[in-house]
Amino acid sequence: MKAARVLPVFSAAYAVIYLVAMYENLALATYYPRLRQWFALTVTDLPKSAGPAMYWYGWIATAAIGGAVVALLALALPERPLARFMAVASWAAPLGAVLVIAFLLRGWFLA
Repeated sequence: MKAARVLPVFSAAYAVIYLVAMYENLALATYYPRLRQWFALTVTDLPKSAGPAMYWYGWIATAAIGGAVVALLALALPERPLARFMAVASWAAPLGAVLVIAFLLRGWFLA
């Protein structure tokens, strides 16, 4: 397994999967700082006294596992066509994901 072949696939897949996980709130874990408790998957039915939830850790875990799976599956593809595609996708996918996330969170930045 060559890192030069797998890492660009991982980075592109990670960015896209993170975007989907954030938008759809697909977290593998939820942390409630006020309660100092971790919960598996996305938890939204606690009382308001529990305070705000932190889904970021779960989104990162979801994207990391998804990116690793996609990168391992990419090893089964022929190397030459994949290299051409990944030359563009390894920078275009993260850039596109950042732009979409900035658009989705524009309310935080615009008064």
